Amino acid sequence: MTIDNLFLVCNNVALLGWLLLLFAPRWRWTSRIILSGAMALLLGAVYLTLIALYFGRAEGSFGSLNGVMKLFENKEAVMAGWVHYLAFDLFVGTWIVSNSQKLGIKHGWIIPCLFFTFMFGPIGLILYYFVRAMHTKKVLHENF
Repeated sequence: MTIDNLFLVCNNVALLGWLLLLFAPRWRWTSRIILSGAMALLLGAVYLTLIALYFGRAEGSFGSLNGVMKLFENKEAVMAGWVHYLAFDLFVGTWIVSNSQKLGIKHGWIIPCLFFTFMFGPIGLILYYFVRAMHTKKVLHENF
């Protein structure tokens, strides 16, 4: 499989996960495939494979911004970075839905959090913490 095809597959897998979180958060298959963490783990396995195959082959480093920019001139390194984003953002979205269900927060409040997590990662997480604090009257919780 080419890197370009892998890109399409990973994007579609992640998109399916996000659609299930948005539109069918309590469906049993959402629970089995998404809320279980299986889809984020699958993307994590793709990331691990990319790192195992290509790490160290690109010029650049994580020691400076210029080094990172140089590193991401390599197509395989960009793909690994992209899958990293897909896996972690989906994991955060999964946690948001799972945590909100545990706390009894209506899903309508969660949809904007999921959208912003999908598009802007940490901004969606911050929004969820705000929504959760409004509903629970606590900013931070001992068990997340």
